[in-house]
Amino acid sequence: MKRERVVVWFRQDLRLHDNEAFTHAMQSGVEVVPVFVFDERTFRGKTQYGFPKTGKYRTQFIIDSVIDLRQSLRRLGIELYVRVGIPEEEIYEIARQVKTSWVFCNRERTNEEVQVQDALERKLWSIGQEVIFSRGKMLYYTQDLPFPVTHTPNVFTQFRKEVERFVPIRQPIPTVDQPLKALSQELEAGDIPSLSDFGLEPIEPDPRAVLPFKGGETEGLRRLRYYLWETDLVKGYKETRNGLIGGDYSSKFSPWLAQGCLSPKMIYAELKRYEAERGENKSTYWLFFELLWRDFFRLMGKKHGNAIFEKGGLNGEIDERWKDDERLLQLWVEGRTGVPFIDANMRELALTGFMSNRGRQNVASFLVKDLHVNWQMGADYFESLLIDYDPCSNWCNWNYVAGVGADPRENRYFNILTQAQRYDPQGSYVKLWLPELHEVPCDKIHRPDTLSEEEQGDSQIRIGADYPRAMVSIGKWTGRRQTGRMG
Repeated sequence: MKRERVVVWFRQDLRLHDNEAFTHAMQSGVEVVPVFVFDERTFRGKTQYGFPKTGKYRTQFIIDSVIDLRQSLRRLGIELYVRVGIPEEEIYEIARQVKTSWVFCNRERTNEEVQVQDALERKLWSIGQEVIFSRGKMLYYTQDLPFPVTHTPNVFTQFRKEVERFVPIRQPIPTVDQPLKALSQELEAGDIPSLSDFGLEPIEPDPRAVLPFKGGETEGLRRLRYYLWETDLVKGYKETRNGLIGGDYSSKFSPWLAQGCLSPKMIYAELKRYEAERGENKSTYWLFFELLWRDFFRLMGKKHGNAIFEKGGLNGEIDERWKDDERLLQLWVEGRTGVPFIDANMRELALTGFMSNRGRQNVASFLVKDLHVNWQMGADYFESLLIDYDPCSNWCNWNYVAGVGADPRENRYFNILTQAQRYDPQGSYVKLWLPELHEVPCDKIHRPDTLSEEEQGDSQIRIGADYPRAMVSIGKWTGRRQTGRMG
């Protein structure tokens, strides 16, 4: 039996396609009251190490996504009610004011998000209402898995073998496209804030950015169509995914996945349709493989809870050399380490909010294994800057690189020089982001430490003045064995 009025609380599920919470709300209430709250603790707060908790690139992406969601809902005849404040207070007040019966939302699993939904549950109980939780972040439904979450294999390969062949992935829930009954009670719609409302500076688009990422379901679905159907780029994904320059070397779905503008089940459904119509190969499988990694990290977050954020990670082992060195961290953050491949990646992140997967693993390894800085500081900075930040993916990836994850290989290490020479052989990426090195010969671009005085003059650069001396000996990587797995 339908109730007169229900709230649907949009969180990291800013879409209408394959949205279980919104679909259940529509089926359960005569009037649906969609709500999004910009949590002031998230948008005005600081991380553990003092970075803005949500930097300007991700904030703008979320603002774009909320604008797009409001437009989509208005086409259905209903409003998206937007608030800035404390979600458990704002949603409670709306539920009390318009006398709803239930609040529908997709369940989150990491600590900060759980605290919010638990607090909301307690407040709603006080007025005889309750939260109805749904699922919306993963390819697989946990109830379909061949093991309980607490028994999820800690090693990805074992997890993959147990699920990919035997567990079906459900079809996406159809997109709601029928007109809905507008709220019959007066309620202020609320303004969507701007960057300045959160004390953030305007974004100056950088022409070197891989993409002009714009948030929202509309843009996410457009990117999906482009990468599969319009360009066939997915056919070469496995070969190009380790690229560094431009928008086409990988899918770039991650920002839209992180905010729920794209459903992983929708990507999978389109991928299978593409394979049926245009053929499958190793690349189409590899895109699915990366979605599996995303599910695996989320299950690790569910299984191990706060351990993924702790210094000892999943295995509880702490390297005594790790230090909270703010000076070293700042040089890394600013891209002033004197190691060109590291600096180029860090400057791209600072100026665009994005970095390739190849870059992320290299800069993380450098911070932890070469500078011996506490990996939590790096993960904290990524949380602030990344446009595609996802708690489980970010922190579990840092666990992995730091060697505190559920990883059977010990002493995982990336040879930065080998990586740079393999994936940026002509130095095109380094020169793009470090223009001061533009005149350095290609055979020296990753080894500016070997430039003679005469070569520095010819290259119009002075090492130690125009570009910093390397914080570590770049020569130490010469001939050193590469031990890091790259995805």
